[in-house]
Amino acid sequence: MKLKKICCIGAGYVGGPSCSVIAMKCPDVTVTVVDKSEQRIAQWNSDELPIFEPGLDEVVRKCRNKNLFFSTDVDKAILEAELIFICVNTPTKNYGLGKGRAADLKYIEGAARQIAEVAKSPKIVVEKSTVPVKAAESITNILRANIKSGLMYTILSNPEFLAEGTAIKDLLCPDRVLIGGDPTPEGQEAIEALQWIYQHWVAPEKIITMNTWSSELSKLAANAFLAQRISSINAVSAICEATGADVSEVAHAVGTDTRIGPKFLKASVGFGGSCFQKDVLNLVYLCECLNLPEIAAYWQQVIDINDFQRRRFANRIIEALFNTVTNKKIAVFGFAFKKDTADTRESSSIYVCKHLLEEGANVFIYDPKVDQKQIYADLTHPTITDKPEMVKEFVTICPCPYKAAEAAHAVVICTEWDEFITLDYNQIYQSMLKPAFVFDGRIILDHQALINIGFHVETVGKRLSRWNASRPIATAMP
Repeated sequence: MKLKKICCIGAGYVGGPSCSVIAMKCPDVTVTVVDKSEQRIAQWNSDELPIFEPGLDEVVRKCRNKNLFFSTDVDKAILEAELIFICVNTPTKNYGLGKGRAADLKYIEGAARQIAEVAKSPKIVVEKSTVPVKAAESITNILRANIKSGLMYTILSNPEFLAEGTAIKDLLCPDRVLIGGDPTPEGQEAIEALQWIYQHWVAPEKIITMNTWSSELSKLAANAFLAQRISSINAVSAICEATGADVSEVAHAVGTDTRIGPKFLKASVGFGGSCFQKDVLNLVYLCECLNLPEIAAYWQQVIDINDFQRRRFANRIIEALFNTVTNKKIAVFGFAFKKDTADTRESSSIYVCKHLLEEGANVFIYDPKVDQKQIYADLTHPTITDKPEMVKEFVTICPCPYKAAEAAHAVVICTEWDEFITLDYNQIYQSMLKPAFVFDGRIILDHQALINIGFHVETVGKRLSRWNASRPIATAMP
């Protein structure tokens, strides 16, 4: 079964990049990405895309208005498409049953109901959003309960495994593509149709087919395992600081074990992003619903360690600054949850700033990609503060890192942007109040060079030689 027209409901971090690559690799297939947000669609049709992702601009420019289209006409795209990707947001519920753990599926349900209302021909509906196990069953029930005479819907699960900052690379060279479907003739035909799309550029052995529930659970399990590795090395980092061990050396030693490997063993101020916390909490809620409290508690600990790491890092800043940051200027370098993205969802920077603000600090923030409105929106969110007016009084967004550090008591590295490695720290030191502190939450700086300049340096998972007031100040970074 060869497809001619594909529709994607949801023009966010998953739908936009995924369908742009499909359009580039399948030039004979018309791909339409739809969203109810006029502003977002206007951005996709402009030179300023709504998300920053290396390589995305080039892909979009190559295909846009040829076989790739962005539109707010959701009904028209549904009517014309043979295959529909559902790529809508599935945030953690902040109300009602499952609050703080369960995924909120209202957008998934809304998309399914709109398909059922509008469709006049058979459709393959592909669940690409991260969802709880058996969510595809809910979509199926909605579609079949509203079925029109002669229509047939086939539901597939095709979870994404994109890392922000490398999404285009991940799409072009995936480790694997998972497709879950029913073991019926119709289900197998739909799986083959979706396989045909991916086979334009993905080797057949990397396309893995399975039942729908295994596909859904595989996505949650993969992110839970990765988050677990980060929390594990962050737990070790606390031991390192207490004993004098170096977490980077420990991680290297552990990572050379071929049974373990080196990936996701980088200690830091904590993980963030749209997936890890949400998916682990989703797994916790699933285990609770399945009456598996011990398993739920196990995965909950991954989240608890991440929260602990953020608080611990903020507390180290306060303790090093003579047990108070009240009215002190703290420069925070980086607000995105990781480099090469403007995404701030669950960024550790939010929580570090929250703890500092609660202690009365004046926080000056610089990030090369995150705009001022987003930073204020994150820090004034009801889950972060009940005093939004205080945030606007004590938070300043700076146009450059040097301005943020001017007359500051401390510089705090919260995002591992490459530019932070190459800054002129001699200039920064000269402009700061003394003693001048650097807190490296990402272990990216040359700590000895900073100490030689005169900084008091604190980092994750390592005890450094303390700042020495009698140490001569170097004139340049070695």
